[in-house]
Amino acid sequence: MLISDTGVPDRFVVIDEWGGMIMARLEDGWCAALDRNTLLCSIYEQRPLICRDFEMGGYDCLAERTACRERVGQTPRS
Repeated sequence: MLISDTGVPDRFVVIDEWGGMIMARLEDGWCAALDRNTLLCSIYEQRPLICRDFEMGGYDCLAERTACRERVGQTPRS
């Protein structure tokens, strides 16, 4: 959920069923701002607060990546 104005480009913002602004996701659930070739954020300087607080490679990040792989049937990479 986008709770502060960080300048996220409108093309990456959608309104959820409760009227809140959230990051757009692709059909497979991945963030629309993620560059799938490099796995880097394409709007890093304008990323939302939750992305700023979510330490890349930290416990929560790794747990979410594992959960995402399990949802799409991929095996974890080391």
